Amino acid sequence: MKRYLKYIKPYLYAFILGPIMMITEVVGEVLLPKFMADIINIGAANHDVGYIIAKGLLMVLTAFIMMLGGVGGAWFAAKASLSFGADLRMDIFKKIQQFSFANIDTFSTGSLVTRLTNDVTQVQNLIQMILRMALRAPGMLIGAIIMAFIMNRQLAMVLVVIMPLLLGCILLIMLNAFPRFGIMQKKLDALNNNVQEVLTNVRVIKSFVREGYEEERFAKSNRDLRQAAFNAIKIVILNMPVMMLFMNLTTLIVVWFGGNQIMGGSMQIGDLTAFITYITQALGSLMMVAMIFLNASRAMASFKRIGEVLDAHVDINDENAAHKDAKVQKGEIEFKNVTFRYYKNSEETVLDKINVTIKPGQTVGIIGSTGCGKTTFVSMIPRLYDVDEGEVLVDGINVKDYSLNNLRQGVGMVLQKNVLFSGTIMENLMWGDENATEEQIYAAAHDAQAHGFVTNFTEGYNTELGQGGVNVSGGQKQRLCIARALLKKPKILILDDSTSAVDTATEASIREAFATTLKDTTKLIIAQRITSVMEADQILVLDDGKIVGQGNHESLMENCEAYREIYDSQMREEVQA
Repeated sequence: MKRYLKYIKPYLYAFILGPIMMITEVVGEVLLPKFMADIINIGAANHDVGYIIAKGLLMVLTAFIMMLGGVGGAWFAAKASLSFGADLRMDIFKKIQQFSFANIDTFSTGSLVTRLTNDVTQVQNLIQMILRMALRAPGMLIGAIIMAFIMNRQLAMVLVVIMPLLLGCILLIMLNAFPRFGIMQKKLDALNNNVQEVLTNVRVIKSFVREGYEEERFAKSNRDLRQAAFNAIKIVILNMPVMMLFMNLTTLIVVWFGGNQIMGGSMQIGDLTAFITYITQALGSLMMVAMIFLNASRAMASFKRIGEVLDAHVDINDENAAHKDAKVQKGEIEFKNVTFRYYKNSEETVLDKINVTIKPGQTVGIIGSTGCGKTTFVSMIPRLYDVDEGEVLVDGINVKDYSLNNLRQGVGMVLQKNVLFSGTIMENLMWGDENATEEQIYAAAHDAQAHGFVTNFTEGYNTELGQGGVNVSGGQKQRLCIARALLKKPKILILDDSTSAVDTATEASIREAFATTLKDTTKLIIAQRITSVMEADQILVLDDGKIVGQGNHESLMENCEAYREIYDSQMREEVQA
């Protein structure tokens, strides 16, 4: 729990003032029944109207002070808890931003969303409840018990018997509730995963007419969450009936024995009225404490899940980088005996003993069958993955010795799955360079063959894109992503099958722009179409994680059977078409 102190320190005044101000309510709660007893025993008994008015005004003043304390305490409690939650949520988000692909796969996206939102909210609610009740509930419990013993020691002994029994029942409920809340949060993770997947892939679902199937999947996740929640709540709902049973039983016993004392002349009616109030306050405050423990049992599950994120080891970092100040200057790339596995204990390799050198400014085509390791190969350069064996060098420096920021600033990457964000086209392009001028943005868009269709939109570059760029076509999305990467002016540009959705003429225009505006940039182009890489300075042919061919188009046609097969197959298809 020490890690959470840093979220308390900036708002320590609120954490202190909140409970202190709530004490005013405690004092008032304890005094008001005594005032009422005095009105009945003295004022009403003696028909003293002046005494009744004086005590009544004192009760009004006490209630007003209680109101001020309650409002102030609630305000400081809200400020402290909401600020705590906001800062904690920010730190979790920052940690997730550092995660590698492997870390994200470990938790799943839906689970991370739940931990950022629902789990933080549970913790936040617990803190607010503690600040409002931590002093108020025990204070009222102690105050009510003291006043009860002062007024009638014999009747107060009822509390000595009842309270341990009630406390035992509450603890039994809490112990059974805690593990069930943990299960409920996991079911919420599964539901969020399901929702995210459906919303992300809604077009695929509709095109395959799989709405019914997805509704069944969601219904199952929803049922599981409902059942898990019910399993937790059905334990918790015992809390109030048990509490009321003990409270009513205690009141009945007090009224019975107190009534006998009144008839015997050893107790006044006003004292019995106040005593019943104190008994109710004592048991009620115990119920408040129980509610704190109940919410704590749920929040503890959330604390644990939040801690798992904050404690997660990020396997790709630059803590031990030897050249943190180095920047990518030329764009030279060298793979030395590189081997990589997705599963570290597996014998199956995705890349196997890769050795290749790429000179600055070269255009390198990468081609091969689906699943042969092309994307993984280029992902090693900006350290989206780390090698298991060997090393990747950029400008003669191991990529692990760069700071991640400097390395990735020097590498522009257009992924196979093109991603755009909510906002305008201009805002999306400025991801490449947030300080870019309009002229630079237009130039990059022109080189990516995007300027034409963008200017045809009514709002031009101020056109709002839906989430993920749903209101532009696949080819338009690819060209916007290329323009964004060009605006970055990287020393190394990686295009992962990023022109697959554009026609060959547009693709040729993009390649022509690369040859002029990016002549000093090292360009790696993964392609399915062999025509996309035929003019490259160097072509790498991958098969089953190995480089089976390396050279230009002419030399590969002579010496690489795999390359010839790809070429002949695609050329035949073009002729037949």
